[in-house]
Amino acid sequence: MRTTAKAPKRPVNLSINARTLELARELGMNISQTVDTLLADEVQRRYWEQWNERNKDAIDAYNARIAEEGLPLAKYRSF
Repeated sequence: MRTTAKAPKRPVNLSINARTLELARELGMNISQTVDTLLADEVQRRYWEQWNERNKDAIDAYNARIAEEGLPLAKYRSF
């Protein structure tokens, strides 16, 4: 899952702690870009968290098979 900077932007209304907003502006931060970046990171984190949960049974089955049978083509590994 990947977000892209080329996607169109949409205006939204946010409620942000007034003091935090004031300090961010004093620091010259681009509020929109900061929120966009942090939100994209959180969306990606949650996407993969949910993906892992949805695929937990398959991942566990694969790991159990590898533990029992070993890695496929392991005999060809040089390390």
